[in-house]
Amino acid sequence: MGALVGGVYCSGMNMHLVERYVYTIEERDLIDMTIPRTGFIAGQRIELLIKTLTGNRSFQDLKIPFAAVAADVEKGQPVVLTEGKVYEAIRASISIPGVFKPVMRDGRMLVDGGIVARVPTDTVRDMGADFVISVDVGYHGGETKCDGIVSIMMQAFAVMEWHIIKERVNTSDINIVPALGHINMASIAQAEETIEIGRQAARAQIPGILQALQDRGAKLLDSQ
Repeated sequence: MGALVGGVYCSGMNMHLVERYVYTIEERDLIDMTIPRTGFIAGQRIELLIKTLTGNRSFQDLKIPFAAVAADVEKGQPVVLTEGKVYEAIRASISIPGVFKPVMRDGRMLVDGGIVARVPTDTVRDMGADFVISVDVGYHGGETKCDGIVSIMMQAFAVMEWHIIKERVNTSDINIVPALGHINMASIAQAEETIEIGRQAARAQIPGILQALQDRGAKLLDSQ
């Protein structure tokens, strides 16, 4: 989801229009089931949607720097995508193993980057950011109801991510964690509720963000 929202935003789309559009989407418009050799969902429909939302832009056309993080599932390595079409990079980054067919790119089989970095703070640090606000919308423990094979696989992937991230230190300056434990990640039916929870979580962090920026500015002045 980070790659999708980030890529659409950096492509210059009006996010209020995107929000209203999301409320009108039917799940059947996004899901194209396939013979599950490498994934249950072919991903062509959602790829077309992402292509539309990003205006079919290339990375070089973006005014705001953007990177999508995927994983080479065969080599177990992170892959930072910063070239080519933005929608293709996002499609690779959202390829939850077993759910979506992986994306083949430059001889690599790419899947969701969450298996190597759920919150890829280091990537934006490497891009030059000195103040990082991260958003973690993943599983954080507790009971989650699963009502089908896709939701079971997505939940299993989320639990795996959670155990990975617990062993790592989040190096962001501010980390926003919306309370989404009750949201069915295999459905878009709760999109409006999810977005509002995200808004509230972000607003709650504004004082901390302002204070952190003020402290950062004071340190810079002292160093000079």
